[in-house]
Amino acid sequence: MKNKNNIWIFASGSGTNAVKLLSHFSKHEKLRISGLFTNRPDCGAAKLAREAGVAVFSLTDAEIQQPGTLLNLLKTQAVEGIILAGFLRKIPDDVVEAFPEKIINIHPSLLPAFGGKGMYGMHVHRAVKESGVNETGITVHLVNRVYDDGRILFQTDICVTPEDTPESIAAKVQALEHTHFASVCDAHFSEILGD
Repeated sequence: MKNKNNIWIFASGSGTNAVKLLSHFSKHEKLRISGLFTNRPDCGAAKLAREAGVAVFSLTDAEIQQPGTLLNLLKTQAVEGIILAGFLRKIPDDVVEAFPEKIINIHPSLLPAFGGKGMYGMHVHRAVKESGVNETGITVHLVNRVYDDGRILFQTDICVTPEDTPESIAAKVQALEHTHFASVCDAHFSEILGD
């Protein structure tokens, strides 16, 4: 039987999506989370990965931006796919080019609305509330050189009511993330990484 394809999670925050991904892939027949990469080695996601027995790798923000540094790490660890789960740094162009169609991100809005540089986390939910729109949601998309611009793999929405606060919007959106993100990543990587 072929070895499982190595997938890494990239994360910078608390790890609520990372823990769902770790659980989902823990018994997968073809794919495995073989590492978690972070620019913040003390973040919640890194702690959760260590508790799950998954290796944690880290570079400083400056190291990430040095051409070749992150890419060389990924190559030496035989990484075949990347899932961004709250990773708050732009992926270097050389990594994007080396992993075509193999870097997946989740964004907490219905792109292209409320996307782009600086639009993450509560910044998005506050902007949604202030705009007066009556729906928002999640977008799972591939990563290219432009923030939140890659091909969309999946979107789903929730209603925004006049009573909603940025915090209640965040909770609704997070519930969507936890329900759908892992299965969308699974379907995409199962298809493109082959047997």
